[in-house]
Amino acid sequence: MLRMLEAQAPAKQTATDTINTLCNRLASATLLEDRRAAILGLRSFAKEYPASVASGSLRGLIAALTKDAEDLDTIKVVLETLLMLFNPDENSPEASEDISLWLADEFTQRQDNITLLLDLLESTDFYSRRYALKILKAISELRPERTQECILSAPLGIPRLVAALDDPRDAVRDVALDLLIDLTQSSTELQKIVAFQNAFEKIFNLIDGDGSIRQGSIVVQDCLTLTANLVQYNPSNQLAFRESGCVPKLAALLNNGLEVPRPVNPEEEVWESPHKEKNLFGLLAVLRMFLVKGSMGTAANQDAFHKHGILQQALELSFDHTVSVPIRSQALYVCADAIRGNARLQEIFAQTQVAISDYEHSNQPNGEKTQNGISQVHVIEALLHLILGASSVQMFDARFAACECLKAYFYNHDQTGRHFLNHAVNVHLAGEEDAANVVTTLVRGPQSFQTVDPYRLWFAAVITFHLLFETPDAKSLLMGVVEGDAESGEEVVTCIQEMSSNLISGLQNGEDERVILGYLMVLCGWLFEDSDAVNDFLGEGASIQTLVTTAARTTTDKPVIRGLCAVLLGIIYEFSTKDSPIPRRELQPVLLNSLGREKYLDAITQLRTHPFVREFEVMPQGGAAAFGGNLPDVFFDSTFVDFLKDNFSRLSRAVDRDPGIEIHQNPQGVDRDLVDTLRGQLEEKSKTLESAESKMLLLERQLNEEQANHKKDLDTTSTEINRIKNVNEALQRNHEADVAQREAAHAATLQRLEEQQRQQLASLNAQMQQKQREAAGQAASVKQQYDREIAQLRREKAELEDRSKKTESSLQARCAQAEAALEEAKKQWAELQANFSKVQAELTAAQNASSSLEERSKKAESSLESTTKQLKEVELNFSQTRTDLSAAQGTVASLEETVRRKTAQVEELTRKVEQLEKAAEATKTELREVKAQSQKHENAAKSTDFALREAQDQLGEAQEKLKKAQDELAEKEEARASAQGELDDMLMVLSDLEEKRAKDKKRLKELGEEVSDGEDEDDDEDDEDEEDEEE
Repeated sequence: MLRMLEAQAPAKQTATDTINTLCNRLASATLLEDRRAAILGLRSFAKEYPASVASGSLRGLIAALTKDAEDLDTIKVVLETLLMLFNPDENSPEASEDISLWLADEFTQRQDNITLLLDLLESTDFYSRRYALKILKAISELRPERTQECILSAPLGIPRLVAALDDPRDAVRDVALDLLIDLTQSSTELQKIVAFQNAFEKIFNLIDGDGSIRQGSIVVQDCLTLTANLVQYNPSNQLAFRESGCVPKLAALLNNGLEVPRPVNPEEEVWESPHKEKNLFGLLAVLRMFLVKGSMGTAANQDAFHKHGILQQALELSFDHTVSVPIRSQALYVCADAIRGNARLQEIFAQTQVAISDYEHSNQPNGEKTQNGISQVHVIEALLHLILGASSVQMFDARFAACECLKAYFYNHDQTGRHFLNHAVNVHLAGEEDAANVVTTLVRGPQSFQTVDPYRLWFAAVITFHLLFETPDAKSLLMGVVEGDAESGEEVVTCIQEMSSNLISGLQNGEDERVILGYLMVLCGWLFEDSDAVNDFLGEGASIQTLVTTAARTTTDKPVIRGLCAVLLGIIYEFSTKDSPIPRRELQPVLLNSLGREKYLDAITQLRTHPFVREFEVMPQGGAAAFGGNLPDVFFDSTFVDFLKDNFSRLSRAVDRDPGIEIHQNPQGVDRDLVDTLRGQLEEKSKTLESAESKMLLLERQLNEEQANHKKDLDTTSTEINRIKNVNEALQRNHEADVAQREAAHAATLQRLEEQQRQQLASLNAQMQQKQREAAGQAASVKQQYDREIAQLRREKAELEDRSKKTESSLQARCAQAEAALEEAKKQWAELQANFSKVQAELTAAQNASSSLEERSKKAESSLESTTKQLKEVELNFSQTRTDLSAAQGTVASLEETVRRKTAQVEELTRKVEQLEKAAEATKTELREVKAQSQKHENAAKSTDFALREAQDQLGEAQEKLKKAQDELAEKEEARASAQGELDDMLMVLSDLEEKRAKDKKRLKELGEEVSDGEDEDDDEDDEDEEDEEE
């Protein structure tokens, strides 16, 4: 039995069949509730079956955004379904990245689809705004370029997205922020439009509302990321940023990060966000984007930052020991970028003082000890102490950044570089113990330090390289540094020889690579294009052999040192002369025989292809933490790497050059006056160029503003046109629907009226015959009824007259009784007065009577009072009797009026009965005439067949005429009723108009205006006409 039931049961429906059914229902449903139910069903399958749902319902879902835009519940379900399709379940059998790409293509290939999502941002509904932004973000991640183009083309696309930043709901605002970050990463046009929409002010408002740098969350980081996207490599936006007054706001944010919170209650702790360090690091990174080397607006940004104190704040942050090393490093980079290439700020920077702690400043004349162990020293000394004094690996990033800051200090400013080197040389020659002196550090070498810190020598070498590179004056100054006193018989050793000796010692003793590379960088930069320096180096010929031996090694160990030794040998040979301590003709055989041309070229080639040189630009220059606490892989300076790459080819050919051919050197140097003149002209040209760039930026910004305004106007116009078009189309559709509905209703009404007319004609014919039969009977019955009513009314009248007479007689009797009682009371009153007079006389005669007489007198007075009361009661009864008599008379009058009204009704009924009898008699007369005519026609028909046919035709015509007469009668009756209705409506309108006109004339008269008599006469005539018509 069970098997039979199972066999008869319907087949189970699969998920695919259900999805197809729901898709068909969504496409064909006409009611909103049906579409919503279908979408709810599809939403339940979207996570697990994204491919099936997307392929069958995507276009229907997008169409629902337009059809059901007014229904927020349906829009919410549609957007949730689309989001599920973009982010399906990872364990779903249909999950694939291709589905998301197909969805993104479906939206981006049609501009209207993106516009639909942007239109949802106009709604204030939470889910509509948030889900629309999330879908746009998902599309942007998959198809960024197409999404940017669609949003740019959409009317008011960017303004709507930027306006979402003002949404008070965090969930909506955060998604809008993320979307703007994605959109502004690569599109310069989008960056300009977003900045023009007052985005910077909105960003700063968001940062302040979230707690600023010290107490802000990840929202602050997102705001800083968006700011970075808007200003990075975009001078126009940077100009707009400066002119909109945002630089002081940057300074305020940085100050918020520098503030040390002070609790109101000493027992309480001021809360700081765990994101504070990341927020501060992001702010410093944004500052650096305004200070990109060689950018068009960098100089103006540097001046603005210095004006608002950002440079000073960055310096204070750089030397704050309570701040982490990454923050200090980033602050030092900001300082370096803020002064690089700006001569005025470089000079001001050298005069700035900063506070440092744990600083042995006994040998520093510029240090000022404070009470808390904090010293105020010049920033250059503080930087040198940080670079050359710290030995911790964790401080490497800060040391590297401080070195960059020093390099920026004398970048393209020979005067500051010369002053720095001159001070270092003087301190060294004076024999003062200064661990933060680059010259002393290089001359004494690594063996003079108790702690092993290879980067101390490396940083000193990098700084010295930048001071000497392509600066002949600095080279000459440093060549004057010698060790030893010739007068005392000591050996005199030059600075180059000391450095070369330290280099050879490091090569022989296996010093750290960084120490050796530091010396090699200094010597390569010093000896390049300087024959005097080459001759000084060749004064110690043993150094050449050590360099050759190192370059000739064929092992793969330390290829960088081997290659740099070959480079130094190539520079020495390239710029040596026949007058050198080792002449060129003797030096070449040493290189070719001891080293060999192939090994020389192989060493240079290995250096050229080494990752430290070839991939220098992409390798991290810092970050000791990334190397697990070990020394970082930082071996070269960027300027030195550029120097190598520029001269690899020249040095590769140097060994093949004929020893007899020397590189031409100008023994007389250059004309300093000419150089100064050329520098002045260059500076003037640079200022002119900067001015032209500033004007160009200003014009570009104005152009961008005009373009943005024009685009906004176009978008607004387009939106308004689309709105009007939609309204027009909606009105047209509604009009057509109304016309069709009215036509259908008119046709149905016409058909119904025709049917009713036919039915009414039939019923009227039947009713006319029935009425003719019932008229006589009804007239008789009505007459009998009226007779009965008249008789009844007459009886009632007689009864009322009798009742009135009886009432009148009873009232007259009561009046007579009352008058008799009154007479009796008057008699008693007279008697009482007589008795009272008598008693009073007796009382007067016997004033000295006994008390018994007084009691009798009192009794008589009380009797008199009671009699008076009785008299008043009788008078009150008499007045009440008169009132009753008046009421009875009124009742009699009303009864008489009722009798008269009933009599009038009877007379009216009698007239109606007479009219009905006359109508019945007329109807009988017409019937007799019709019967007579019919009889006449019948008699004529009997005489002949031809007369019969003629009579039949006439009878048909008579019937048709009768029918037409009945139709015309009905039409006239309808026309009369219609005309009467229209006449009534017109009379009402005219009466309203007359009433309004009368009020207006009355108001005019009250206001003092004159009203002509003609108007009054017209009004009177109109009133008379209306009265005539009513009569």
